[in-house]
Amino acid sequence: MSSSTAANVLPQDGIDLRRTELATLIKKFAPDFGIHPTAIKNLNLIRSDHPTEDLHQILKPALCVVIDGRKEVRLANETYIYDPLNYLVVSVTLPIVGKVIEASPERPYLCMRLDIDPAQICRLIADASPIGVPVARDGERGLFLERTDISLLDAVLRLLRLLETPDDISALAPFAIQEIFYRLLKGQQGQRLHEIAIPDSQAHRVNRAIEWLNNHYAEPLSIDNLAQLINLSASALHHRFKSVTAMSPLQYQKQLRLQEARRLLLSEKSDVSSIGYKKGYESLSQFSREYSRLFGASPSKDMARLRANAG
Repeated sequence: MSSSTAANVLPQDGIDLRRTELATLIKKFAPDFGIHPTAIKNLNLIRSDHPTEDLHQILKPALCVVIDGRKEVRLANETYIYDPLNYLVVSVTLPIVGKVIEASPERPYLCMRLDIDPAQICRLIADASPIGVPVARDGERGLFLERTDISLLDAVLRLLRLLETPDDISALAPFAIQEIFYRLLKGQQGQRLHEIAIPDSQAHRVNRAIEWLNNHYAEPLSIDNLAQLINLSASALHHRFKSVTAMSPLQYQKQLRLQEARRLLLSEKSDVSSIGYKKGYESLSQFSREYSRLFGASPSKDMARLRANAG
C-alpha cells in the first residue's frame, strides 16, 4: 500500500482489515466447531458454524473478543449481547447461560477468549501506576460490555499472530497479554477490573467470597461466617455480592450446585438422588424442583434430552 493510499484509510477500514486477518487466524487454529486451546497459555479460540442452544456454564474471569457473529449471555435476569463491535469482560467467576445467536457456515461465529489472572492485573497496576483508570459506570457487575477499538484489536492481533511462530510465544506472548490487560484497564469501565485486583478493597473481598463459594458450594452456607471470613458485615456482604453477581450468595451457591450436579449426571452413572445428596441437597424433591426451575425439565428428562442430542 502506498503512503498516499495509507493516509486515506479510514479508522473503520483499519478495523475491518484487522478483523479479516483475525478471522483467518481463528479459522486456521479453530478449524471446526468447539473451544480450541492454543499453544498460548490461557488463550482459547471458539468457533460455531450455526446458532446454538442455551449452554449453562461457570465462566471464570476472561476477556471475550468476537470477530464475527453474535453471542448472548444471561446473568440472572440480565441479558448481554456481544459482537464485533463490543467485547465482553468477566471480572469474577459467574454462573451464566450463553448461546450463539448469529452464525452460519459462510460466516461462522469466531471468538477469542483470554483468561484473566487478577494477580497479573494487580502487578500491572503496580508497575504501570498511575494508569489513570476511569470511574466505572452503570453499576458494579462482574460482567460488562465495552466498545472494541483499534488499539485493543492491534494487541489481540499481535497475540494471535504468535500462533504462527510458536518459537516466539514464550518470549513475546507475555508482552502482548500485558498490553491487552492494559487496554482493558484504560477502557471506560476499567475500574471494575481495577477494584477486583486491589487487595482489601470491598470488590476484592467479594471476589474472595465468590472463590470460597466455588470451593465449598456443597457445604451448608452461613452468611455470618462468610462475612466474617472476608471481613465485611453480613449486610455489606449481601449488598456488595448482589451488586457484583446480580444474585445473593445463597442464589449463587444454588447455581453452582445445580450446574455441577448436571455435569455429574452427564459424566457419571450415579442415580439422581445420590448426585443431589453429593451436591448438598437433603431431599430428592427439593433437588428435582430446583433443577427443573433452572434447566426447564426434571433431571431424568433433561438427561434424556441431552443424551439424545449428543447422539
